[in-house]
Amino acid sequence: MADFYEKLGNLDRRIIFVLIALSVMIPIIFNMVFPNPVGAEPSRDMFDYVDALPEGSNVLLSFDYDPSTMPELQPMAEAIVLHLFQKNINVVGMALWPQGASLGQDAMSSMADSLGKVQFEDWVNLGYKTGGGVMIVRLGSSMSAVFPTDRDNVPWFEIPMLRGISTLESFSLIISLSAGDPGIIAWVMMAGDRFGVPIGGGCTAVSAPTLYTYLQTGQMVGLLGGLKGAADYETLVGIVDGQAVRGMAPQSVAHVVIMLFIIIGNVAYFSQRKKGGVK
Repeated sequence: MADFYEKLGNLDRRIIFVLIALSVMIPIIFNMVFPNPVGAEPSRDMFDYVDALPEGSNVLLSFDYDPSTMPELQPMAEAIVLHLFQKNINVVGMALWPQGASLGQDAMSSMADSLGKVQFEDWVNLGYKTGGGVMIVRLGSSMSAVFPTDRDNVPWFEIPMLRGISTLESFSLIISLSAGDPGIIAWVMMAGDRFGVPIGGGCTAVSAPTLYTYLQTGQMVGLLGGLKGAADYETLVGIVDGQAVRGMAPQSVAHVVIMLFIIIGNVAYFSQRKKGGVK
């Protein structure tokens, strides 16, 4: 038995790499989908807050990310936009990151087409504007001064759904889908704390722990963290075969395989140590 553990401890790393690769590839090839139960999590808080908004409310959705974080954040964007459209809520999109405007356009236009929502009446994309936190403060005074036109150069005052919107206080909720700075933290400090507008957000998994403090202090109404957060929102909205839900299968299997190797490595180490081969 000791020899068996010694062989495990000296397992060729190439075998480990192959098994990790297979743990990712097999769920993708066979389109495996695992159940995704959603408990009392920040993602449910976000869903519940949006679900409680009255019909006709205005929501500002800021796409503060780029293609490098699309696998985690684009499914969030599509699920949130779908939920807002299902609730007949007016969606105003914008971006603090240059490429976020195009990614937001893709999310809003695809969901609008599936639900028959009309651009300029039900949704609009204002596009990208530089400035980060300083620009957000300016939005609190006059949005039309910051965005005189939308992304397609249509003048602000020619867009029907913007006629009742003047400042950030015209919105019932601001949601930032953020891959970094500027992003959620800028919105919390410059819009939430300064103008009293509720803030929700979505972020990459690696960023989520740094944002939990804002949930605990009540400065955010909810948070979607990483692929799991996106899968939670897809599940709550009713997207049974969404990108994030499908993506959770290879991620979950790979994590299980990695944990098994960690356990095997520790068992092999302590077995050899007991034998006297490792100090």
